[in-house]
Amino acid sequence: MKTLILFYSRTRKTALVAKTLAHEVNADYVEITDLDDRMGPLKYLKASVDAFRENKTLIKPATVDLKDYDLIYVGSPTWASKPAPAIITLIDQCNFLGKDVILFATMGSSGGQKVIERMREKIEPRGGRMIKSFQVKTGHRKTGEIIEDVKEIVMEEDLPIYGI
Repeated sequence: MKTLILFYSRTRKTALVAKTLAHEVNADYVEITDLDDRMGPLKYLKASVDAFRENKTLIKPATVDLKDYDLIYVGSPTWASKPAPAIITLIDQCNFLGKDVILFATMGSSGGQKVIERMREKIEPRGGRMIKSFQVKTGHRKTGEIIEDVKEIVMEEDLPIYGI
């Protein structure tokens, strides 16, 4: 069974989670890039409004072919208790038919469960079946602490078994 991790990361914390996860569960990964510049305080404020309104954005790659994968992880940072616009856009452009999906959200302090619920609401009508989810708090955490948290989640949730 092949596993793929799809994620978007503005501050590189979600990328750290996704890449650590990929190493731990032996998965391929694809980082989704938002072609709208989201860096800086004012642009982040606009990004939060876009997330709240679920505005679409231009992304690269524009879509991802999931046909060679059986298990798909989808990860997003938490913005205004919503997934990032790049992830909403990606989900709307992918075919999840027959795919098992594990969702994860990163967050500074809270809102991750709402992100997971919204991603699930968008993936299930596209044929995906959420089999598990988890959240990783990244706010005020050092790189090593985040990596250890991800490794602990992998072990506690027995995530490698889902990719067999």
